[in-house]
Formats: sequence, structure tokens, C-alpha cells
Amino acid sequence: MTLIKSISGIRGIIGTGLTPPEIVKFTTAYTCFLRDRHSGNKLKVVIGRDARTTGAMVSQIVCGTLMACGADVIDLGLATTPTVEMTITAVGAQGGIIITASHNPAQWNALKLLNSDGEFLSAADGARLLEYAEKSGFNYPGFDQTGTYKLEYHHLDAHIRKILELSLVNADAIRQRKFKVAFDAVDSVGGIAIPRLLEALGVTDVVPINDKPDGLFPHNPEPLPEHLGDVFKKIIKAKADVGFVVDPDVDRLAIISENGQFFGEEYTLVAVADYILKHTPGNTVSNLSSTRALRDITEQYGRQYFASAVGEVNVVEMMKSCHAVIGGEGNGGVIYPELHYGRDALVGIALFLSHLAECGLKCSEMRKSYPDYHISKNKISLAPGTDIQRIFSLIRSKFVGYKQNDADGLKVDFEYGWVHLRTSNTEPIMRIYAEGRTEEEAVNYAGLVIKEISSEGC
Repeated sequence: MTLIKSISGIRGIIGTGLTPPEIVKFTTAYTCFLRDRHSGNKLKVVIGRDARTTGAMVSQIVCGTLMACGADVIDLGLATTPTVEMTITAVGAQGGIIITASHNPAQWNALKLLNSDGEFLSAADGARLLEYAEKSGFNYPGFDQTGTYKLEYHHLDAHIRKILELSLVNADAIRQRKFKVAFDAVDSVGGIAIPRLLEALGVTDVVPINDKPDGLFPHNPEPLPEHLGDVFKKIIKAKADVGFVVDPDVDRLAIISENGQFFGEEYTLVAVADYILKHTPGNTVSNLSSTRALRDITEQYGRQYFASAVGEVNVVEMMKSCHAVIGGEGNGGVIYPELHYGRDALVGIALFLSHLAECGLKCSEMRKSYPDYHISKNKISLAPGTDIQRIFSLIRSKFVGYKQNDADGLKVDFEYGWVHLRTSNTEPIMRIYAEGRTEEEAVNYAGLVIKEISSEGC
């Protein structure tokens, strides 16, 4: 398995793709990039990792390399991605590295790279970093210029404190509802962070599931319904009011209703946005492959919805340009700029519980109050030399009478749904996502496009 390099960092299977020499090379390149951006400043870099079993090994290589490059390291140890992001600005660091492969299985690991704002690198900055990584013959400073190392564990508490200070986090209402809350932390850092958040919110009846942060993931760590059968059963058995499921680095949030039904990863952002818009008028943003329900909810409040290219950095850029009060991605990623510009499952939990407490509904009843859409996710293999632009031109011409968006691949909007085509950055495939009012309708929309592509021999 080759190493996957992108503007946001590197990832791969430990031993066959992500090896110690690659970790050293890429960490050194990142330090060169930071030094170029912050010339004249002593570099300070924040490090954190999820609980996967290779994390300690990768972290030690990263920290040692940063110090060898002359950077001071603040190591948060086991820490959520949003905690690392917020700590960067809190301590005035020039950057940060999160050691996590997010929803990938346990054999994977990765370095996710952040700028001084605690945000992922822009496309231009990422491209510049990759140029540094391709250079050889790095120069390292002498012994008297190496960096320092500090291990600090208190930053999660600061993160939670900032969440409770948000005006729309209603801990009093949550406490009064006396919710019974279950959560599945897939045996990673959510097992540390979520209990502390719930305690701070006044939730005393907590049902932990897979909360031991040993990195031995008990199921596929991506929080999708096909991976959560046992979790559904445990929530029903526990008679919990709501269940929360996070990925290993706690930037994605999935919700399970009291009846054991999946709330829908697309609807995490929809529900939180409904709550925010009810109190704070403003625009919203999600990516082109996210549910139309967010647009519908936004327009009900008389505000404007914007769609960005896929990718957190693109969503954040769009949110800033249109002054969005809430945004994120349909994979359960909530970005609340009042706190910070990063996907954050912890603030998602706090805002969702506030919404649930104030509306007085059961979780399942709340879900029924939103427009019901279904997404069909498909992909087709691309032969070497496939003319991607020809495919896009074909679909544009076949659906010329419909609204189209080519900001990221091509999206065609129909009256009651849409189809989005985009090529993968890591595999020779084209993803074809479609949404409709029913699963059948979504499959049919995707089928229309796949049929056209197949009929032309593309």
C-alpha cells in the first residue's frame, strides 16, 4: 500500500505506507514550511493523537523530529482533533499536527497538519508543503538550537469550558431534563472527552459504550449504521433518551434516537443548524455532497444556504466568505464559528442536547420534524487515460435544462433531488452521489447518470 499524500498531510498503513522515514521527512518538510511562514519567530507546534495503538510510536517520531528541527513541542497526548485545533490559538503556536487516521481502520495512521489559526492548510499552502517534502538534503540545527518538549493535559478542560461559555449551550435546561445519555467512543479519545463534557453539562445518567481509550476498535470506526448494530441494541436496552457515536478523533458526530433508530449522519448538522438559526439569524454552508435538508431549513428561516466544494477547508473558506453562523459536512461534522472553525463533535453534542432540552420532544420526534431525504452513494471504476472532462461535458449536455454546479466535479439539481459526480483524489474511481425523497428516488437519479456514462463507453 503506497503512502497517500495530500494537501492536508499524509496517511497510510503502518509499515507498508506510513513508515518512520516518511514520518521524519514529512514532519521536517512541515517545519520548513512553518519557518518560511513565520520567519524570525521561535516555532511552537501543538501535537495530539487519537488512541490507536500505533499513535504513541508515531507521536514520538513526530515530536523528536520537530525538536531536531528547532521547534518547541506542546504535546497534548491523547486528545481530540478539535482540542488540538483550539489549543493552537490558545497558546499562540505556529501550527499543529494531529496524529489520527480519523475513521480509517486500526492499521492506518496519519498526520493531519494545521496552520496558526488551528485550521487545515489551504490548497495553496498544502501544495507548497508538498514541494518541501519532495526536496532532499534537509539541514538540521545544532545541539544548542534544538526545541523543547512539554506534555500538557489540561487543554481538554479549557475546550469544555469554552463550550459551556457559549450563549446557546443551555446547561440548565439539559440538567432539568435529566437525560439518560449513551455514547460509543469506539475505544478512542472520546472515552476521555465525552464523559467530562456530559458531567459539565449536568448529565448524571450516562451509559458508556466502548469507552476504553486503548485503540482496539471493537467495530469499524466510521460511525455509519452498518457498523453500529450492537450499539443500537444497547441503547434500546438501556432505555437511553439519546445515543452519541463519534469517530476516533471526535470530529464527527452521529446520533441515535431513543428507539434505536439512526438519526442520520446528514441530520446531525441539520438539527444543530435548526437550533442555531432559531436563535441566531444567518447563513449556512455545507458541501455539495450534503443533504438538501439544510438548504430547506435555512430557507424556512429566511436565510441563504451556500454549497462549497467537498473538504473541511473548503467549507470553512465558504463560511468565512458568506458570514455563515453554522456549517459543516453531511458526515456528521459540525462547524460552529462562535467556538472555532473546525469540525467538533463535542460542541455538536452540547448544542444538540440544548436543542433537545428546549424543544421538549423525544429524539425520534425531532427527527420526524425535518424534511426527509435519502442519499445513494455509488462509484464507478475509471480505466487509465479516461477523459474525465468528456464525462462532465456529456452530463452537462444531457441535463442542460437543470441547475448545475461545477465547483467540485459536477452537481445537477433536479426538482426533488440531485446528483453529484466527482473524481477521487486517492483512487481511480468516480464517486456518484445522489439524493431523493426516497431511497428508490435517489437510486434512480444516480442510475440516470450512470446509464448515460455507460452508454457512451466512458
